[in-house]
Amino acid sequence: MPTLFRRLAAEAVGTAFLLAMIVGSGIMAERLSGGNVAIALLANTLATGAGLVVLINILGPISGAHFNPAVSLVMVVRLTMPLRVAFGYIGAQIIGAIVGVWVAHLMFDLPVLQVSHRLRDGSAQLFAECIATIGLIGTILGGLRFQADRVGLLVGLYIIAAYWFTASTSFSNPAVTIARALTDSFSGIAPESVPGFIIAQVLGALLASPLFGWLFHQDEMP
Repeated sequence: MPTLFRRLAAEAVGTAFLLAMIVGSGIMAERLSGGNVAIALLANTLATGAGLVVLINILGPISGAHFNPAVSLVMVVRLTMPLRVAFGYIGAQIIGAIVGVWVAHLMFDLPVLQVSHRLRDGSAQLFAECIATIGLIGTILGGLRFQADRVGLLVGLYIIAAYWFTASTSFSNPAVTIARALTDSFSGIAPESVPGFIIAQVLGALLASPLFGWLFHQDEMP
């Protein structure tokens, strides 16, 4: 078992790279798509999904590759992670996510400090975030139960799909949501939209844990 410090570092580094991928690919896609939002979103989607596969596979053996406070919360609920460790993970994820946004801005020669003006409001988007998070947690728990060596691939593929089948483009991650409020680019979310998204994500995680825990339970043979 790696030391707690190494695990926290892996969570921070992994989440930073994840946000650099999300925001950076969004900026690049918007610049190259000629105003075609569908093409920009497709490019953003593929870069994010592919990057997740890599990050989970290389950092999963160190920290479990949560990169997401909702995932860490589920591990606490399922009694596989102590609460104090989860608090450390969540802090590392949020700090890493913010740093990742700033890195993306620096790479594209944009002002580092920004605030998004892109409102993402309405009950449909909040419902979409709840559903997206339920699906993400189900993908992770199912992968751990049945395909432990393919969790990275499964999560990456799910996020690619969820970008397109949800009205919110599937943030599914409180740390990602907080950090994306700090970029006024293609991937941004206005700060006033953040609390609703986070509440929906936490609710989705809390609903998914017992649902998929029951579905994936290993029954004893009669």
